Amino acid sequence: MQAIGFVFLWTLSSLLCGHSANPAEREDVVKHAIKLHRGKGAVVTQRKQWVLESCRKLSGLLRQKNVVLNKLKNAIRAVEKDAGLSDEEKLFQVHTFEIFQKELNESENSVFQAIHGLQRALQGDYKDVVNMKESSRQRLEALREAAIKEEMEYVELLAAEKHQVEALKNMQHQNKSLSILDEILEDVRKAADRLEEEIEEHAFDDNKSVRGVNFEAVLRVEEDEANSKRNASKREVEDDLGLSMLIDSQNNQYILTKPRDSTIPRADHHFIKDIVTIGMLSLPCGWLCTTIGLPTMFGYIICGVLLGPSGLNSIKSIVQVETLGEFGVFFTLFLVGLEFSPERLRKVWKISLQGPCYMTVLMIAFGLLWGHLLQIRPTQSVFISTCLSLSSTPLVSRFLAGSVRGDKEGDIDYSSVLLGMLVMQDVQLGLFIAVMPTLIQAGASTYSSIVKEILRILILIGQILFSLAAVFLICLVIKTYLIGPYYRKLHTESKGNKEILILGISAFIFLMLTITELLDVSMELGCFLAGALISSQGHMVTEEIMSCIEPIRDFLAIIFFASIGLHVFPTFVIYELTVLLFLTLSVVIMKFVLAVLVLSVILPKSSQYIKWIVSAGLAQVSEFSFVLGSRARRAGIISREVYLLILSVTTLSLLLAPALWRAAIMKCVPRPERRSST
Repeated sequence: MQAIGFVFLWTLSSLLCGHSANPAEREDVVKHAIKLHRGKGAVVTQRKQWVLESCRKLSGLLRQKNVVLNKLKNAIRAVEKDAGLSDEEKLFQVHTFEIFQKELNESENSVFQAIHGLQRALQGDYKDVVNMKESSRQRLEALREAAIKEEMEYVELLAAEKHQVEALKNMQHQNKSLSILDEILEDVRKAADRLEEEIEEHAFDDNKSVRGVNFEAVLRVEEDEANSKRNASKREVEDDLGLSMLIDSQNNQYILTKPRDSTIPRADHHFIKDIVTIGMLSLPCGWLCTTIGLPTMFGYIICGVLLGPSGLNSIKSIVQVETLGEFGVFFTLFLVGLEFSPERLRKVWKISLQGPCYMTVLMIAFGLLWGHLLQIRPTQSVFISTCLSLSSTPLVSRFLAGSVRGDKEGDIDYSSVLLGMLVMQDVQLGLFIAVMPTLIQAGASTYSSIVKEILRILILIGQILFSLAAVFLICLVIKTYLIGPYYRKLHTESKGNKEILILGISAFIFLMLTITELLDVSMELGCFLAGALISSQGHMVTEEIMSCIEPIRDFLAIIFFASIGLHVFPTFVIYELTVLLFLTLSVVIMKFVLAVLVLSVILPKSSQYIKWIVSAGLAQVSEFSFVLGSRARRAGIISREVYLLILSVTTLSLLLAPALWRAAIMKCVPRPERRSST
């Protein structure tokens, strides 16, 4: 076996080194090697001679390579000692020689890497799939590293070529007198070169050795399909704006986020077209829903379904659309807080804190019970229960828009309780995301380590409570000392110019969002608190700011609800309609019943009648289950099938929510107070 392996190794070396042989001769060599492997064809003396000739060729090439390397070293020393060259020219010539040295060394390494790869393959077992997979992975890594090195060398050669062209231009300028304009342009060119060197970030070189960075093969798809039909030169391709799309082996698509040359303005035309398309299609969809008596937001969701992967698949920048839609959530919660004064917040804070916590604990308990009966892993049961325990704040905010807030004097109105509980659920969302890594580790741990993970979860809960205390302390300071002078200054500067007012309010929203995010509390809570703090300045202030911010909120909310539609898959829902309807109705009824039980305990007797409306508002699943579900699927907590079930149940529960809300309003709210609650 060793003799055969030896013959094969030198067969490969002769194939790699015999660059002067034509294809017919190479085919003869391969056939000859196969005969040797089978023990046919050649006698022992011919076999030895063939191996010796291959060894001579390889050793001759290696000796020739060493001779060339010595000459390059001598050339480098000569350049360094040449007093007639400038320092810049010396560096350039030395760098060029080093590139050639690197090329020779890499070529030699490629030969021996190929030989070692063949040796591993000959020593392996063709029935061992795991071993073959590992060998394939090693070859893939070697190819990726080789491609990266070749790409870097190509870039260096481009730089060398550019330097040669510039040197030739300088020689031509030195041989002729320059006009004043030419001298100015030459100075501008040098300044532009310095600017490019200053602002250029060597992101590739800085990050290629960072831990966790992987080399991957990607496809580059040009932005304009017509470009493929043009005979564009390499220079034109290199000077392209870089707005082409990259696709990796996992079918993930990437677009440019930061160009190498920041002096040229760029725009993501895919994203622009996506927003324009959503804006145009949302109008007829929303109009249709209004005509048949449904909330307009369902028209926007339908718009996302039609344009998304399950429809026309015309949205290219899905991540960017979803990111812009998140601002719709931020401004929606800000306006919710704007109608939610600190006085009302103090009135319901105990209910808002206790209600979501009790409901989540009960949901997890029921989830573990059903998981035990259905033999589902505890970590998976806990995760699914926490996902389903959340309710949609933007959806309920639309339900409550413009509704009457109070009932009887001294009573707690349902909108305050409902919004308070929803905001606290948004805080729980941040806690769930923080606990998720611990949940992943707990799934593969023993009993003793599970106890440690539970302690870690308790520590995380303590950190969240500390962060909440810090947030409310900051809010108290802002309300007492800062918000009044800040708004009066904005109001004074914005007379006749609403731009300053809008910018100032938006900056305050983003400041509160950043504070809560830095303290590991949800960004949504920061937006809500920003509105509540501004509402403390009085009704006139609230009305003025609402008139400015509402149009912005409405447009961004359209994008948000359309982004939800991008994750709705009607074909899957149709295939599993019976199962999904049963699961959705079970979840909705369970959440409604649990909410009624919890509110019956924590609400005062004079306000017991609002428990039906609040429970109806909570009896759906939050769109943030998409976020939690996607993270859990990537982490291996849930399977693909469970993830799709969560998405479908969430979508159907959101579709059922308006009917349940309207039924609760019709039953529990007196007729004069219904107005726009429905």
